[in-house]
Amino acid sequence: METSRSGSWFTVMKRIERSAWFQGFIISIIVVAALTVGAKTYSLPYGIDIAINYLDNFITVFFLVELSLRFIACDDKRRFLKDPWNLFDTVIVLGSLVPISETEMILVARLLRVFRVLRLVSIIPDLRFLINALLKAIPKMGYIALLMFIIFYIFAAVGSIFFHHVNEALWGDIAISMLTLFRVATFEDWTDVMYETMEVYPFSWIFYIIFIFLTAFVFLNMMVGVVLDVMTRETAEEEHENQENHHQALVTQISALQAQVARLADKIDAQQSSTKK
Repeated sequence: METSRSGSWFTVMKRIERSAWFQGFIISIIVVAALTVGAKTYSLPYGIDIAINYLDNFITVFFLVELSLRFIACDDKRRFLKDPWNLFDTVIVLGSLVPISETEMILVARLLRVFRVLRLVSIIPDLRFLINALLKAIPKMGYIALLMFIIFYIFAAVGSIFFHHVNEALWGDIAISMLTLFRVATFEDWTDVMYETMEVYPFSWIFYIIFIFLTAFVFLNMMVGVVLDVMTRETAEEEHENQENHHQALVTQISALQAQVARLADKIDAQQSSTKK
């Protein structure tokens, strides 16, 4: 009797944890938590500040209950703990339990409360997919970033050699030149920099056009291409995994049907043999 009750409670908790309305409620609580963090950056009346503190404590307790519910409703507890997103949620929730007043960890506790907004990523599957794809694209993006640094370094050295006497503040050394080129790459008043050097070197516009073409068009498109390639492969792998799971489920159902048919055949044979006797 107790086993059946515990099983029914487990089924109910699993249904609640996987229900759409519960997921939507969690998302709304995360949004409210983000708003409370933003509200604390303003100078508020005493009463409102106290109410926000109570609301923050309620949100912290709710997140703890929600995480416990997810852990209890999970069939495989080890798999739950091995999931990076679940570990992230656990760190954020447990870190939020640290009191934020009169402690040396006040900044860490406040930062963890700010990071509660990132729980939207762990709750919404599409956001998890985007973040996972971005993380997997980082190694290839790192090589592109290294190549961009080499291009920046070469152009900064050339700019410092030719333009240092034009404007020491922009081209005085290679480090300042790289900052100037970053300004050019982000199109932040880059024409002012170009026209200043063109007064001394009329054909210096070629220098800027080539640099902008390489950084703003070639390398940026390479970054986008890497991310899209990883997302395409992730989508294909997910679809393949879903097909495999669907195929496995069909095989299981067919095996169960075959077993039922075999049992029915045995019963029919037994009835026929008893009738003959």
